[in-house]
Amino acid sequence: MGQPDGWIGQQLNRPECVLAHESGLLLVPNWSENGGISLIDRTGTRHVSSRHPFPLRPNGIALESGGTVLLAHMGDTEGGIYRLHADGDVDPVVMTVAGDPMPPTNFVVKDHHDRIWITVSTRLTPRAADYRASANTGFIAMAEPGESNARIVADGLGYTNECVIDEVRGQVWVNETFGRRLTRFKLHDTGQLRLDGAEVVCQFDAATYPDGLALDEDGHVWITSIVSNRIIRVSPTGTIQLMFEDAEEAHLAWTEAAYRNDSLGREHLDNAGGEVMRNLSNLAFGGPDRQRMYVGNLLGDSLPWFDTEFTGVAMPHWSVNLGSLAAD
Repeated sequence: MGQPDGWIGQQLNRPECVLAHESGLLLVPNWSENGGISLIDRTGTRHVSSRHPFPLRPNGIALESGGTVLLAHMGDTEGGIYRLHADGDVDPVVMTVAGDPMPPTNFVVKDHHDRIWITVSTRLTPRAADYRASANTGFIAMAEPGESNARIVADGLGYTNECVIDEVRGQVWVNETFGRRLTRFKLHDTGQLRLDGAEVVCQFDAATYPDGLALDEDGHVWITSIVSNRIIRVSPTGTIQLMFEDAEEAHLAWTEAAYRNDSLGREHLDNAGGEVMRNLSNLAFGGPDRQRMYVGNLLGDSLPWFDTEFTGVAMPHWSVNLGSLAAD
């Protein structure tokens, strides 16, 4: 993969996570004003701002049937999963985990059974205090349909970021950003759902901080790395193939020294731009054949995309009814 084949979207604000729908609609978080989402389609870019009493800071988002969108709120000290309607109305959905208030929340995804999967990167405040190789306070939680209190299904993770649920193979993959690991769990869905058999599939080397991930139909995992603007393809057995990189060597060296000295901070992430990329954070396969890769980022105002020879797995939201989010 060389330079991006194109860019899409305008006036985006922290489009960390991108979702693709079979209609061609793309959805990303929006941190402008009161927070919400941005919608990108053939008509251009439009924004849905929340009417919540305080600003929401959506990191991960999940599209639901009917056109509502779940937002993982990553506030400074508070989290939770909220439901955003097309008119801007907001409902709280999952606000506690194991009976306690949800910490700042990183990611949300729904599976084919309408269960809500949630990741929390760290229990520490501020979050930057856990930008450490020793990080171990992150977790994955899950809420059954209609539940407002999530249950922790995997704990002790090294800054939990995105997860992907492979229901066909009975696996859950998760990125541990500052543990610099890709971890795979066995998914047991008989009786009470549980995860076990944690396996580190990859322990990444210097300058790889895994953030977003997506599956292709060959069973490989595609990963974005913040700071180094890398896109990596990992086989089921852990073979790593670097597909793209756009990094500044001086910035990588500065960041790596801070990481090894336990002094990594926001300043290392908030300036992680390459020649054209702006801190890649997430990816989604879209287009008519799911071979176009759209890439989320933390610092840009549009989305780069690549056409590939690989076909992404259809996410549970791929063909849902868009309701009032559909283009006129």
